[in-house]
Amino acid sequence: MAFSVKDLGRSPGNMRTLEETVPAPAEMGVALIGVPEGSDIDLDVRFEAVHEGILVTGEAEVDIVGECGRCLEAIEYSLVADFQELFYYDPIEGSEDEEAEQHLVQDDFVDVEPVLRDAVVTALPFQPVCREDCEGLCPECGVRLEEDPDHHHEVLDPRWAALSGLLGTPADSADSRKDSVEREES
Repeated sequence: MAFSVKDLGRSPGNMRTLEETVPAPAEMGVALIGVPEGSDIDLDVRFEAVHEGILVTGEAEVDIVGECGRCLEAIEYSLVADFQELFYYDPIEGSEDEEAEQHLVQDDFVDVEPVLRDAVVTALPFQPVCREDCEGLCPECGVRLEEDPDHHHEVLDPRWAALSGLLGTPADSADSRKDSVEREES
């Protein structure tokens, strides 16, 4: 997503706008949600020449696809991400940390992909959900809790599971007492 800015020159005050649809690059998202590779990104961008470089301001409309982090239901919606970045003509002298964050005009082109990626990915939810009140899946059997609200399991602590056979059920206890009484009588 590199765009030529040669027509702006190094004359502060020159400006140009661009409206274009470009394909989405790979891996524009996080584990559960993101922009599908190759889908359309509608860009509305303004390039402005300033003393230090080219100021790029714009917005991108993208289609987001993913799945709910609670119930794994599909999620789809559109997102408009705003971005603004200064692309420097020359690297600014300073610490190495500052240089790593600098974007540069290279051969009269600015590459907006890293800026766009940052804007979109940071706008995505950390834990996507289909609805705020989504109950998710049963951790024991995987049933969607929304479909069966009264769903529950009798959870027995595994540390005590071996002892459950000692007492048996109440019916088992009565049968065992009856058997022991009959043996005593005979």
